[in-house]
Formats: sequence, structure tokens, C-alpha cells
Amino acid sequence: MFKTKEEVIDTIINEKNILIVQDLDGVCIPLVQDPLKREINKEYVKDVSRLKEKFAVLTCGEHEGRRGVNRLVEKALNSKTIAKESGFYLPGLAACGVEYQDRFSNLSYPGLKNSEINFLAEVPKMMRSMLTHELKEFLPNLSDELRNKLIDVAVCDTRFTPTLNFNEIFSFVKNDFQKVKDLQLIMQKIMNSLLENSKHFELDNSFYLHLMPNLGIRDGKEIIKYSTQNEFGTTDIQFIIKGAIKEAGLLLLLNKYIANKTGLYPFGENFNVRNAPKTHNKLIELCRDKIPSDQMPMLIGVGDTVTSVKDNKDNSWLRGGSDRGFLTLIQRLGKSYKKDNQVLFVNSCNDQVLRPRITGTDMRGISDPHDDLKFNMVINDGPKEYIKWFKQLASNF
Repeated sequence: MFKTKEEVIDTIINEKNILIVQDLDGVCIPLVQDPLKREINKEYVKDVSRLKEKFAVLTCGEHEGRRGVNRLVEKALNSKTIAKESGFYLPGLAACGVEYQDRFSNLSYPGLKNSEINFLAEVPKMMRSMLTHELKEFLPNLSDELRNKLIDVAVCDTRFTPTLNFNEIFSFVKNDFQKVKDLQLIMQKIMNSLLENSKHFELDNSFYLHLMPNLGIRDGKEIIKYSTQNEFGTTDIQFIIKGAIKEAGLLLLLNKYIANKTGLYPFGENFNVRNAPKTHNKLIELCRDKIPSDQMPMLIGVGDTVTSVKDNKDNSWLRGGSDRGFLTLIQRLGKSYKKDNQVLFVNSCNDQVLRPRITGTDMRGISDPHDDLKFNMVINDGPKEYIKWFKQLASNF
């Protein structure tokens, strides 16, 4: 049984020491086929600022650059200066854990090397070249103009997480699910080629591929979710810094949150996602060793990308999604510290981006009867409903 919105708000406001850790796209920003057409709600931005240090984002998107969420904030406020002056930028970790900013957009890049930053700057050009070659062969009847338009949308030239986003290309062939699957294989082929390429620059252990959504991890690699009659499956593949996973990012946020309150960094001032432990058990162990119970805040995790699909071959469940890890860790830390941590799920499926959604008690595609991750509340109607709920919450601060 899920809690009501009012019950979750009561739980949160009855605790003085809280930290809300929230994903962005699909939670407070509606999903769209072309990421450059994303929009953020002006009132939501102002509500976030009311929470100050009690709120942090944890996203695989980015803060800065032409595709960054900072541009969406400025557009919503119709100003390039108000956010900086008033602290209206969204604080927290982007690029899955390697781009940190405060409310005034003061940026740092914990754990990154210059050689990695330089290689990442070249990745979008390589993506574009390879995708142009592949689409000429796969969709030979496309005009140059239309092909270039699809490629412009597909190649996301973000600074730390260059991404192939095939939503628009999938829509072009959406009635042919075999073609969607073939395109997924093309997307995977291009990104694997980029990983191989990085080895020529002595960056063998610097990057990995983050698939959204995915079906968990096998042999150290994320498992692609192939298209079905009901949904596209994996639509984006990010070329991302190795170690930049959201659960490690959660500890970096805790490190900064506690330092802000006490003046001391529990994990040390130089802690980052690269030097963080790699398993949930080790991350929890580090917290137990370094954070006393009276300093650990109640954590509220909010996400929309969680998957669970039955593998009939060996009668097991493939569980993944970029938010699953940090939401599960929040739940487990709650049990370990005897805190009433809250895990919230937002249905992000819409007419532009098809995803599994929770309907009543039907959680197919997202969870299963044996899933350890349990949600305290489900926001049924996506970002619009979440923003309304968040406003109600923020009015208490």
C-alpha cells in the first residue's frame, strides 16, 4: 500500500534533518523526443530555492553547456542573471556524479582528469561521423536534409556525458519494431567503437556506457532493453566517466551536506565518485563507519527510471534503470540507521516517450513481487503532478 501525498509530506516536515535527492528528466522535466525542447517550470525552480541545503539533484544530465539544465532555468525565469543573483539554479550532482554545483552555479568537477575532459570534447564529432555512415546504409532513402535533422537531435554534445538519443529516429520507424531493434544495435555498435577508441589514448579504464533504460548489469556491462510492441526499450546510451554512478553520487552529496552542517567532511574533503566504494554493502559500511546516527539526515529519493523484466530462460528477474541504485541505497540506509527514508516514483511515460508505468497495483516492467526496492509513494500523472506536490511540500519551509 502506497502512502498518500499528504502522509509523505507529514513524514518529511516532522523531521528537522532532511535531504531530498531528486532525479530531473521525467521527474520535474517532462520527457521529450528532442532534449533541446525540454522545459522546466518557473514556480518549481523558486520552490526548490526555499529548501536551500535540504535539496540536491542527482542526474545523468548536466548543469552547464547549451543542453544543460541551467539554460532551462534561465529560460523559465526569462533572465540570464536572476538565477545567479538569487540562487535559483538547481544544486547538486550532474553527469551522474562528476559535475557539482551550488544554488549560484559555482561549479566543480570532483575526480576528473584533464586527459578525460579533452577526449570527451571529441566524442560528439566521432558520434556524428559514425551515425551519418550508419544511417546512410540503414535508411538509404532519407534525404540529406532529413538525415541531418535526425542526427542533430540524436547526438547530444554534453560536456561530460556525450549521448546518443534515438527517440526521434525511433519515432521515424515506430511501426516497425524490428527496425527499432536494429537501430538499437547500431547505437550500441557506435558507442562500443568509442570505448575502443579511448584505449588508443591510454584511457582504458576511464569510461563506460550507461544505457537508459537498462535491465541491470551482467559481466560489468549494462544490459540493453530491446524494443517490444509496447515500448521502445533503451532509447539513450551515454558515454560516461567510469565510477560515475548515482549511488556513489549519493554519498558525495551526503559528504557535502554534513560538511555544510558540521564543518567536517565525514569521508574527507577529496571524496568523489571515482574513489568511492563500488558496492551497496561497502557504501553502507562507509556511512556506518563515518556518519553518526544524529548526523545522518532522513533521505527522500525521487526517480522515474526503474525497470524489472522476467528472464524466462533462467526464471530470474533482470532489474535495472538509472535511478534504481540510488533509490535502493536510500531505502537500505533508512533501515540501517532506523530512519523513515522515503522513496518516491514518478510515472514519466507520455505520448512522446513510451515507458512502463505503474497503474494501480500493476507494476509490470518496473518492479516485481520479489523486488527489494519498495516505493512509499507513486506520482501517477508525471512531472505536472509531481511539481504540484512539491509546491505543497515547499510551502512548509
